[in-house]
Amino acid sequence: MKKPAWVIEKERARRGAAAETVWLFGLHAVRDALLNPARTRLHLAVTKNAADRLADAIAAAGMTPEIADPRRFPAPLDPGSVHQGAALEVKPLDWGSLEERCAAGPDACVVLLDRVSDPHNVGAILRSAEVFGARAVIAPARHSAPETGALAKAASGALERQPYLRLTNLADAMTRLQAMGYVLLGLDGAAESTLAEGIAAAGNRPLGLVLGAEGPGLRERTRATCDALVRIPAAGGFGSLNVSNAAAVALYAAASGRN
Repeated sequence: MKKPAWVIEKERARRGAAAETVWLFGLHAVRDALLNPARTRLHLAVTKNAADRLADAIAAAGMTPEIADPRRFPAPLDPGSVHQGAALEVKPLDWGSLEERCAAGPDACVVLLDRVSDPHNVGAILRSAEVFGARAVIAPARHSAPETGALAKAASGALERQPYLRLTNLADAMTRLQAMGYVLLGLDGAAESTLAEGIAAAGNRPLGLVLGAEGPGLRERTRATCDALVRIPAAGGFGSLNVSNAAAVALYAAASGRN
């Protein structure tokens, strides 16, 4: 019996995901990936100097690196990548399901990103999320920053420890979180309520902080799915924060406002 087209397409997508690899680069990102037992590591290319600096992590990972000539570095990286003599080919991390990672609790907090595609912004948000104890950073699978070497370098190791879930549909993920008891606050500069007021109204319920891309902000469906829209107050009429700074402020406010 011939398989339906949708089954064939699903199987093809699954095979494609299994074959996908990522090249991480930079001493910090490579070291953290070498020390992460959840990483599937495939190939390590390092200069002699980088090998000496990463010797403990290489030994812990049990890898035999390719010692590379710094003038002809073999990893397929963008020319502008500052690799510091170290690159590691890996499989993307599997963080499991939304329900597993975001189990509700009185201190639970997650960050949701609506089409934030700049890897440097997402990397910085992962760092802040790790510092302030967020359960996960959640983004749509399309039109968001994928797991790449640039994102890993910007995250400065946080990519190995902070769950980054890229799901098919952001609004669906938001609805699932609400069913788990989460209160979702959408960051919007034109909102009437402040971030502090939204956090206070949420009380001890688990909290989701929803941020949109710089410029477009939150999409209409994302805005409509939020429980409330809130703003970060600005001292001047023209003050604004980029999305990674706004995420850091919101995470700090959530952590300190509920202690």
